[in-house]
Amino acid sequence: MTMTLNKTMLALSASFLLFGCGGTALVSTPIENIDTLPLKTSELAEVEKKNWGHLDLLTDTIPGMSVDKAYSDILQNKKGERVIVAVLDAGMDLTHEDLVNVLWVNEGEIPGNNKDDDNNGYVDDVHGYNFLGDSYNEQLEMTRIVSLKLGDAALQAEAKSKLDKDYQKALQNKQRYEQIYQAVKNADSEVKTLLGKDNYSKEDLAAIKTENEAMLGNVGILTQMLSIKDSISEVLEELNSGITYFSDQLNYNLNLDFNGRTIVGDDPYDITDTKYGDGNPQSRQEDESHGTHVAGIIAAERNNGKGANGVANNVAIMSIRAVPNGDEYDKDIALGIRYAVDNGAKIINGSFGKSFSPNAEWVYDAIKYAAENDVLFVHAAGNSSEDLDNPKNPNFPNDQINNGPEMADNVITVGALNSKYGSEMIASFSNYGAINVDVFAPGNAIYSTMPGNKYDFQGGTSMAAPAVAGVAALIMSYYPDLTASQVKKIIMQSGLTTKAKVIVGGDSDTPKSFKEISKSGKMVNAYNALIMAEAVSKGKLKLQ
Repeated sequence: MTMTLNKTMLALSASFLLFGCGGTALVSTPIENIDTLPLKTSELAEVEKKNWGHLDLLTDTIPGMSVDKAYSDILQNKKGERVIVAVLDAGMDLTHEDLVNVLWVNEGEIPGNNKDDDNNGYVDDVHGYNFLGDSYNEQLEMTRIVSLKLGDAALQAEAKSKLDKDYQKALQNKQRYEQIYQAVKNADSEVKTLLGKDNYSKEDLAAIKTENEAMLGNVGILTQMLSIKDSISEVLEELNSGITYFSDQLNYNLNLDFNGRTIVGDDPYDITDTKYGDGNPQSRQEDESHGTHVAGIIAAERNNGKGANGVANNVAIMSIRAVPNGDEYDKDIALGIRYAVDNGAKIINGSFGKSFSPNAEWVYDAIKYAAENDVLFVHAAGNSSEDLDNPKNPNFPNDQINNGPEMADNVITVGALNSKYGSEMIASFSNYGAINVDVFAPGNAIYSTMPGNKYDFQGGTSMAAPAVAGVAALIMSYYPDLTASQVKKIIMQSGLTTKAKVIVGGDSDTPKSFKEISKSGKMVNAYNALIMAEAVSKGKLKLQ
């Protein structure tokens, strides 16, 4: 599963440790004056933070996808066709106020009668399917390779080497977060006692006059924390999330003795063993939020006065629960892709990925099957801050095996942008690669739906992929004659570029040209994409 630590958690740890205007003409690519745009130096307003991925680079100096402009200037009151988008992910909150009206409904299935009414091979799959049963926590694939002795000796040795390193790193990080948490908690308690009140500000801290070294240390710690978050309670909450994250790694992801699959009841390494799972892809765990957040980015009901707007209208979200808290199984992904294709999805969003894939051919065959049936597969590039063109940094599944030719022309791989235009606009966690990453899209600090009718910010290429899936859905909705391959090319060719050098992988010493870190050299732009789509649909433009 594609995962990244919350940026604030990392900051807490680090600090403690001392298109022309108007009309519908295609914006030139590259825009002639894009590199002379004034950089936005002020903090984003709250409304901008929650919607920055929909804003316009020229108007707002924020590298959004011009979604709002596309609706106001192009789509307006046009009617499009409904497009089914499969969210192949963790479970979703199927009752969320901003998603309940955009869920795919299998009209051929009678809910809850324990029968396969439509004879598609799946029982009670009203809104999708759940390939995980009641399981959620899982090992990483490298842990399974070592534990089950999968593959040859070379693969096992490679997996064990990485497992040993990652286990020690997780152990050290957990201990470090626990130490920071305890230090902040103690400092908070001591200062509250000194001030005689439960709430205090940075000004209160600055006003403390003492020669007590311990108290000076407490003030220093808390002052640092309040420079990052608004309250110490928020700091402690973030730190506790970090402890949970690393505890999950140690207890489940990297634990050779853990097996979360036993309760599912299948053989995950037998592709013919398909009678497992159930028809309820509802999220099972309190912290199982990934699928809900991804779905909201694509299609949270627009302009209903609730928390977030999805990129696309006219979408039916098909929920396929196949990604646990750990690495997904190749079998679940392969069968999930085939389920989506066979049940009418035109787009599949895959916000997941892993560095080992012992049965990758099952997934590749499923992707080819999707291509044969004209279905687009949008995939997250991953959050390891790595160049995917380096053979040492695999991210499965990948449509260009060993940097070779594309195995199918229906896969688009997406890296993540920050909201700050300029040299820092590539999210530090995002993978990149001139061969293996196709485009970049908004992916850091994205506001979207969370379980329990809540909303929050999450970041990762997991958030960038559904942004692109949403743009693809807009194109397919209003120009249904276009193929998946054409939609992929339109998204890649219509984006915006820049001559600027950007920091990738957080390495400020060796910036790279933005044009050279993805195949297209572009950031996705919905406004341009719709204009190009109309030109292609009407035969006025031939794609390269």
